[in-house]
Amino acid sequence: MASAARTLSRAALRSSASSLSSSSSPLQTSTLRAAARFAIAQQTCRHQSRRGYADNASSGNGPSGGSSSKLPWLIGIALAAGGAGYAYTTMTLPDDVKEQAKEPFKPTFEDYQKVYDAIAKRLEEESDYDDGSYGPILLRLGWHASGTYDASTQTGGSNGATMRFAPESDHGANAGLSTARAFLQPIHAHFPWLTHSDLWTLAAVCAIQEMQGPKIPWRPGRADRDVAFCTPDGRLPDARKEQSHLRAIFGRMGFEHDREIVALSGAHALGRCHVDRSGFEGPWTFSPTVLTNEYFKLLLGETWRWRKWDGARQYEGVGGSRGLMMLPTDMALVKDKGFRRYVEVYAADNEAFFRDFADVVMRLFELGVPFGTGEEARMRFRSSFD
Repeated sequence: MASAARTLSRAALRSSASSLSSSSSPLQTSTLRAAARFAIAQQTCRHQSRRGYADNASSGNGPSGGSSSKLPWLIGIALAAGGAGYAYTTMTLPDDVKEQAKEPFKPTFEDYQKVYDAIAKRLEEESDYDDGSYGPILLRLGWHASGTYDASTQTGGSNGATMRFAPESDHGANAGLSTARAFLQPIHAHFPWLTHSDLWTLAAVCAIQEMQGPKIPWRPGRADRDVAFCTPDGRLPDARKEQSHLRAIFGRMGFEHDREIVALSGAHALGRCHVDRSGFEGPWTFSPTVLTNEYFKLLLGETWRWRKWDGARQYEGVGGSRGLMMLPTDMALVKDKGFRRYVEVYAADNEAFFRDFADVVMRLFELGVPFGTGEEARMRFRSSFD
């Protein structure tokens, strides 16, 4: 008879869960089933303890003390337990859990601001890298993830975060960027609803602003992709080359105006080169963790000569710029008349540089993204300086 009771109880559980599943969310259905099982399991334990007592009594008093007389009562308790479990869990679920069960999580501006703040805090706390900041390498990660875009084939760009996979992660231009990706991993673990591709570009925006650069409008909407979407090597600028190469590389992305190329090159105001990564060595400026127009001033105002060493061909500063370096692509900006025009504008006017830099970096970080929102969805984050 105990077996029959268990069979009927299970049937009641299935009937109760089935009647609820059609009108409940997956979270509610799972919770209700768990509650019903708990109620029936609890009643079974109670029944077993009573059955032990009844069996002892029946041994001397006959069938009147047996378990068969309790079968209808057990069925009623099982059905009631299912209903009670539904009522109990419905009434006691926290409001935020009930709300999330109704519809998918839709992050707001403040949710993205929290991500920004977490990155900014980590930048402040982790200051044992290079010149005291991971900011430059976070900007490089966002730049290199976006700069693979090919406008003619509409492949590459910031949509996908395919640098997570080889062979793209092993491309020469991306050497060392595993450091930036590892830096951001705890942030992604804390905000798992954010895609890696949105996180990388948001982190680059944060890095620029936390290094006292301009506000960079940013909007979400990037999706992560698999290894099949990795881009071929050779889509990023090759620092060993000069002006024709720069126009070809940036033109492939869709940046065909010299002003855009020079403004984006202004990112070299930040960070430094590493021999073990690029073959080049040294910083471009004396303030590699603060974004200013100093890079353009140095290009125009200092004397540069080829460095005599065993590494890649690069320029070194003479006199007041000793200890700094420039790459062949940097010097191309002052050799070419079209480029030099904008170098002079930015060297004379930091605000003009910030204005153009913010505009072109915003567009760089949006390359290849099929946004489901318009330009009005762009956000401007509060920095730690605000």
